[in-house]
Amino acid sequence: MDEKYNYKNLKTNRGSGILLHISSLPSPYGIGSLGEEAYRFVNFLKEAGQKFWQILPLGPTGYGDSPYQSFSAYAGNPYFIDLDFLVKEELLTQEEIETADFGTDPTRVDYEKLYRGRSRLLEKAYIRFKEKDQEKFLAFQKRNAIWLEDYCLYMLIKEKQKHRSWAYWPEEFRRREGKTLGKWRLKYAKRMEFFAFVQYKFYQQWQDLKNYANEQGISFIGDIPIYVAQDSADAWANPEIFQFDQELNPEFVGGCPPDDFSNDGQLWGNPVYNWEVLEKEGYTWWIRRINWNFKLFDVLRIDHFRGFESFWKVPYGDATAAGGHWEKGPAMKLFQAVKKELGDLPIIAEDLGYMTREVYEFREATRFPGMKILQFAFSPSADSDYLPHNYTDNCVVYTGTHDNDTIAGWKMNAPAEEIYFATRYMGIREEEGLNWGLIRGALRSVAKLAVFQMQDLLGLDNDARMNNPGTLGGNWCWRMKEGDASEEIAQKLRELCRIYGR
Repeated sequence: MDEKYNYKNLKTNRGSGILLHISSLPSPYGIGSLGEEAYRFVNFLKEAGQKFWQILPLGPTGYGDSPYQSFSAYAGNPYFIDLDFLVKEELLTQEEIETADFGTDPTRVDYEKLYRGRSRLLEKAYIRFKEKDQEKFLAFQKRNAIWLEDYCLYMLIKEKQKHRSWAYWPEEFRRREGKTLGKWRLKYAKRMEFFAFVQYKFYQQWQDLKNYANEQGISFIGDIPIYVAQDSADAWANPEIFQFDQELNPEFVGGCPPDDFSNDGQLWGNPVYNWEVLEKEGYTWWIRRINWNFKLFDVLRIDHFRGFESFWKVPYGDATAAGGHWEKGPAMKLFQAVKKELGDLPIIAEDLGYMTREVYEFREATRFPGMKILQFAFSPSADSDYLPHNYTDNCVVYTGTHDNDTIAGWKMNAPAEEIYFATRYMGIREEEGLNWGLIRGALRSVAKLAVFQMQDLLGLDNDARMNNPGTLGGNWCWRMKEGDASEEIAQKLRELCRIYGR
């Protein structure tokens, strides 16, 4: 396997990493970026003896601010473009940045203020950029034309349609009538070029950061949602690969069935795939998408992996997910096609949720490592598959993910008998604290890779929780304060990694 994928690093060496999204980095400009604080965090990871930095999806976000509901499976989030770097390039001035209101709370992202202020600054940068050398920019557009043109056109029309989803556009735009789109490409060429410029600067800054991280021995774990948003350039430009009706409305949308935690299940609202069409065209769309992600990341986590074996689809318009039913997915046919085209890839299968024998067998057939969540392990019955003594080495253990409580929050909310069992099982000392005791237990396990939320290293409660599934508003907002990634934490984690061979 090509060494750039660090396949050997994931499959044969013990290691550990930290889960922290770009948005959660410190910044004076309202949200974390690909700037100096990102480079400092790479240095912190190296000092802490880590090998991996795991992030959430990087795409531009819309309603609800979720990185799992993006306008594009390819585009990068404009909010992450570092403004100080644009000042160094003389595309912005410090005075212009200081006129924008990014909010006053250094621990929270104010997405509404970002939405109002960021675009105006990037437009100023674009105007100045047009006076500079365009050769690399033109090469970027040509190299990425297969997705970039549709994305820029989508964002242009969306802007002119008061930011509504394409589901509510006039018919000539919804159905991509060639004559109409051709006129708009000519009429609004400069505005489309602005959207391309934003992507150019994002990916320029991202590649610089990734190169630096890799030079320091840090690999990026990216995250790819199984579904795309209905409000996306992907669904608009490729309606044939989704279960849409003749009016281009979804016939079914994705979700999860009712369970012990929810009588209604989870209704995500994403259009589900037409796997028959995808199979006939050789799964080209998926192969291209995975290949793109491996240009960005060293390792890839695929969200809702069980949905490739069978997925819960809900009639469009239903108020809850309870009326859905299971439908078979492509399973190994897809991943055999991916392997044939791209070779063996370092993929982590998010195999959480409702699991069946068929799903376990499918994941085993791929040989991808699954996920173990320590917060799920400590039922007093002591029969959980998430208890470390049940692990094989081909798994990734997490203290918790972005969808869980922090460890401090879990300690407050979980039944007392679970916390008592966790304390006894892990041999946690009072002075150690539950968060560091679980981190130590994860590092000690046979799992090849252990990953921790930065919030758990900091011992933060649920005020720092990243996402509460099934809720809208208040999610994806947490930010780390400057100086939180301290030398003390780095040395403590580094010593644990040394002791446990990571």
